[in-house]
Amino acid sequence: MQPDIAVLGHRAAAWAFWLGTCAVTVGVVLHLPMFLMAASMGYRLAGMEMDGGMRLGMALIVLGTAATGLALVRPVVATPPAAAAARPDETAQQPKLVAAHWGLMLTLTMALVIDVMKPATLGFVVPGTMREYDLTRQEVALLPFVALTGTTVGSYAWGVLADRMGRRGAILLAAIMFIGTSICGAMPSFGWNLAMCFLMGLSAGGMLPITYTLLAETVPARHRGWFLVLLGGVGLVGGYLAASSAAALLEPHFGWRIMWFLGLPTGVALVLLNRFIPESPSFLLLHGELAEARIVMRRYHMTPSSLPKRQTEGIGGGRLLRRPFGVVTLALNLCALAWGLVNYGLLLWMPADLRAKGISVAASDALLAHAALFALPTAVVTALLYQRWSTKWTLVLVSSVTLAGLLGVTLLGSVVPLQGAMPVVLLTLLLVGTGGVIAVLLPFSAESYPAAVRGRATGLVAGSSKLGGIVAQLVTMGAAVPGLAMAALALAVPVALGATLAGRYGAETRGRRLEELDTPEAADGAGRAGGGSAAVSAG
Repeated sequence: MQPDIAVLGHRAAAWAFWLGTCAVTVGVVLHLPMFLMAASMGYRLAGMEMDGGMRLGMALIVLGTAATGLALVRPVVATPPAAAAARPDETAQQPKLVAAHWGLMLTLTMALVIDVMKPATLGFVVPGTMREYDLTRQEVALLPFVALTGTTVGSYAWGVLADRMGRRGAILLAAIMFIGTSICGAMPSFGWNLAMCFLMGLSAGGMLPITYTLLAETVPARHRGWFLVLLGGVGLVGGYLAASSAAALLEPHFGWRIMWFLGLPTGVALVLLNRFIPESPSFLLLHGELAEARIVMRRYHMTPSSLPKRQTEGIGGGRLLRRPFGVVTLALNLCALAWGLVNYGLLLWMPADLRAKGISVAASDALLAHAALFALPTAVVTALLYQRWSTKWTLVLVSSVTLAGLLGVTLLGSVVPLQGAMPVVLLTLLLVGTGGVIAVLLPFSAESYPAAVRGRATGLVAGSSKLGGIVAQLVTMGAAVPGLAMAALALAVPVALGATLAGRYGAETRGRRLEELDTPEAADGAGRAGGGSAAVSAG
């Protein structure tokens, strides 16, 4: 069985973690009486003063979060020369899945469902927030903007944390913050709601890249591709389904605030499932924790290989911007930024633009719905291409499809009439491409960097995808939305550049053991060979 927390054998750290978790949980529970007493007023708390219990609860949440964070930080271990010579330098994964892999998959899927629920919930709480605080549309738009900013910062920050405290530790700290920030449901002022929404986004932003990183380092190379793509697909769909179902079930009876309080039971559940979440063996070996690494390797049927000793010491975050990773980092972040601009900008502006061109509300909605319906099955095709054909070229292919869709959008209403099948075809291309890009971008990022910087590299790409959303929201809030054709043409540039650089400098990762990247000579060779076909292990 796995230890209760990431630091093996440290009783003081274990006590600090569980006492901190209890403090955070109690702190949230102390906010419930004020919420429940407002039942006769339709659970409206606007303008009310915080009571003593709420103030004490907030202090407990701050102290508890700090305690759990300190408990999860791993000390930097200098590996003795004798241990380094005897340790299993590589984890050559056997080409089969065991029960532990499926348990990890289910647990991390649940983590992603909980994670995706946070931003998805915004769509259900914004109307109630607007009514209770008597806000204009421009004022209430600050709520999703602040949340998106939090997820962007969280992706960057949690990527660094994953490389400092471990993949497992970062996931548990995010779960603790899920619990603590659920008090957003009891905040009596809009300002406090904004602050808590930012912190909630901060905790949610890093979960996706960390789970990809942990699975990439645990699942056999032969199965890694479809495992990662399936995790993202099920987690994203499940999160939106959970948010909408909870809203339909609870909001009519308890108001919009109850949606935020769901962070309490879901966060506690994730913490209690911590035994099913291992620490990455690559991370453990990197930090010289040989005993725990061997435990994880036995549990997941990994065996030592005879490859040379790894040379990962001294690789810092700055390595992402230098050879051989610099151009790959630029390519992946360009793809992510362009995706964010398309997904949070162009696709959100499209209904209004279509109506401005003379299409009725019903006709424009039907057009987009038909395109989405045709695009839906292609997620399975993308996963199969990623697993069985090529990881790098699948990314280039879906980026090219996105580019074709963008160029097609520039023709809508001018060269291409807005009636008939052609608009559906062009919009389907755009939806297929953008859906495919986000499905493969983070898995490919997790497979393209050595263990020492894998967390922050994947977090950087995830953050860039949300940064595109922030830019799009700023454009919307500033009433500076360009015409659809002009926006599509401008977005085609980063999409084309990102795809070109990924195709030229990205390395093929299908079937390759990630430990090969932990030798700088191998990583440098893969980077130089990016334009062709890198060596692929049989897995």
